[in-house]
Amino acid sequence: VELVESGGGSVETGKSLKLSCAISAFAARHYCIGWFRQAPGNLREGVATIDGNGETSYADSVKDRFTISQDKATMTLYLQMNGLKPEDSANYHCAAEQFLAPLPCPHYYRFSYWGPGTEVTVSS
Repeated sequence: VELVESGGGSVETGKSLKLSCAISAFAARHYCIGWFRQAPGNLREGVATIDGNGETSYADSVKDRFTISQDKATMTLYLQMNGLKPEDSANYHCAAEQFLAPLPCPHYYRFSYWGPGTEVTVSS
């Protein structure tokens, strides 16, 4: 499984960014894909996930501001981030897991595969 993120950058508080993740060598009927972030000196934080049925899960800290979506045809994952805050600054990684059967896909899932990340910096 290969994952490559893009779309990060530096923005001011309140602005928006849309992250993308191209997922390849990944073909499963049942899966969980999502985003986690990690800031220097902080623990990894699950942000949002979506499964093969389109069911989503969000961390409380981003609920109502971030939206996760997927394009199954191109196997691309997105994260629309609105109302960005300085505390959202981190390296954002997209991640994936394949299942043999439908399994829960919570926002805090510990994935087996993830990409190198894209940096998001929000200034006050």
